[in-house]
Amino acid sequence: MSYDQSRSENPGKDAASTVIVVIGASGDLAKKKTYPALFGLFRNGFLPDRVHIIGYARSKLDKEAFRARITSEKLKDAPKEQLAQFLDICDYVSGQYGSADDFGTLNKVIEHHEARFLDQAKQTNSGVNNDRRVRVFYMATPPSVFVPVAKSIKAGAYSPDAHNRIVIEKPFGRDLATSRQFSEEFTQLYRENEIYRIDHYLGKEMVKNMPIIRFANLFFESIWNREHIDNVQITFKEAFGTQGRGGYFDEYGVIRDVMQNHMVQMLCVMAMEKPRSLDADDVRSAKADLLRSIPPIKLEDVILGQYTASADGKEPGYTDDKTVPEGSLCATYASMVLFINNERWRGVPIIMKAGKAMDEAKVEVRVQFKDVTDPLYQNIARNELIARVGPTEAVYLKIMNKRPGLVNEPVISELDLSYRRRYSDAKIPEAYEALLLEILAGDQSHFIRGDELDAAWEIFTPLLHQIENEKIKPRPYAYGTRGPEGADDFIQKYGYKRRSQAYHWPTDLGRPIQEVAKEYAEKNLKS
Repeated sequence: MSYDQSRSENPGKDAASTVIVVIGASGDLAKKKTYPALFGLFRNGFLPDRVHIIGYARSKLDKEAFRARITSEKLKDAPKEQLAQFLDICDYVSGQYGSADDFGTLNKVIEHHEARFLDQAKQTNSGVNNDRRVRVFYMATPPSVFVPVAKSIKAGAYSPDAHNRIVIEKPFGRDLATSRQFSEEFTQLYRENEIYRIDHYLGKEMVKNMPIIRFANLFFESIWNREHIDNVQITFKEAFGTQGRGGYFDEYGVIRDVMQNHMVQMLCVMAMEKPRSLDADDVRSAKADLLRSIPPIKLEDVILGQYTASADGKEPGYTDDKTVPEGSLCATYASMVLFINNERWRGVPIIMKAGKAMDEAKVEVRVQFKDVTDPLYQNIARNELIARVGPTEAVYLKIMNKRPGLVNEPVISELDLSYRRRYSDAKIPEAYEALLLEILAGDQSHFIRGDELDAAWEIFTPLLHQIENEKIKPRPYAYGTRGPEGADDFIQKYGYKRRSQAYHWPTDLGRPIQEVAKEYAEKNLKS
């Protein structure tokens, strides 16, 4: 569903009212992600016509103090007139997370706005659907209060006559047992079609693009199997450390933080079988089927690392963070290999690599094809399809091409689709904007279903327990490097081949084609 299609097909468009409640509205997540995403939708005209946004948190704030808080960072440079209009549809209610009475007070505020919108509709004879009222409860709170908040919503602010949507952020538990307990408590309160488990990477443009690359291109789908693919790498590298948030990170580590969720979701859209349709349940069933075919990861297929201070001493190590417990064995880096036991992928190593304080920031999926059999030419590299999720979106296919000139020599080149170059005028929405729009539309295609979550935890839980029970010590690596010693050899052991000739992806592939063409012309005119 495109940005424009979402607007026209949005069930909230003809709803009598849409009320969005941001729970934890005074916190960092709301300030940095939720409210900026809502404002992005507002300024581009994608929110429903009859919408009101209510912040709810424990902090005692008046309306002005609350508005100052949510505009103090990401929205401080927003156009003043549009921001003022946005703030006019924003309110704030203070209350406890575990109090049904406080949520009853919130419910009265919601009902006030619902009645106001209905009166407006009657006066303007707009023909809205009086039976369609949408209530979105977005939990921008710590996981520890998810269940108390869910119970309070159900007791005090849930409306059986409205479309209720409960949005929760990862992490969803720490292992299979805690995740199942969490899911059981939620599903006792709400139907599965009311629960939106949000993983913002599913809202990333390139993650959404992967199924189209696969299923809408005959030549890719015909070679998307173990006969032609040697290995797959999924990489999630961050160029910064925990930056004073080590106490939070230490509770989870890199495997729980990004691998069990973000990276597994990228694997799903890359490797799943063709869904029966684009219906949300069909898509999520295809992903769940894939996850159920992956056996638990073995410790011998894993390397763990923890970053130390940078070589020049300018950047601190992980345990130098005062919020990190002394002697912490928390992994800030992990490389691991898993296998998919189905007909398409059997025997193909899926290599996952994630780390903080690395040499660069990069999130991508790299599919490396097998060697050319009986090659005519020497020194040729493998073909690779790379889908780069960030920091800039791109798809490029590495191929062998003739080196220009009076030589008959192959050289690595690329068929490129850098979004900044091909779609220089396109506005790509932020992941949270795209997902919030889908919540309003009632589309769960890019949200995680309970059985899907269960299957993902079954892959990782035995490994996580073994690491913790045996107190596995991570290998050190300096801040700003490629990872711990032996990490590259580990990956190559599973079949990944580094290029046999030098190759650098040109930096101008990330620039608009008009700019590149102009620079090229000017350079050649001078010469």
